[in-house]
Amino acid sequence: MAFGISRSEMGAWKEAVGRGEIAFLTHYWVDPRFPGIKTVTKVGCSDLNKLAQWCKEQGLNPKYIHRRDPFPHFDLLGSKQREILLRENQHEQLERFRLL
Repeated sequence: MAFGISRSEMGAWKEAVGRGEIAFLTHYWVDPRFPGIKTVTKVGCSDLNKLAQWCKEQGLNPKYIHRRDPFPHFDLLGSKQREILLRENQHEQLERFRLL
């Protein structure tokens, strides 16, 4: 279950993904399969080749891209989430979700 984001934030992410941009959306998240994980960042892009290349550049396996039309995305969790958000200058999301 996702929470902690507004409809307008979700809409802006969807628009950016639809335009073929690499877009980041962090939200609070609870899933019993991942104890201790409280947030997830969805890195989306409708251009699957571009998203796969981005994954490779980050040291991530593109095989784990969620190929869900019309919003394909890669889920970032845990320490990798923080590391990549820092590298991608997503400071607002890092601060807002207390990932620093």
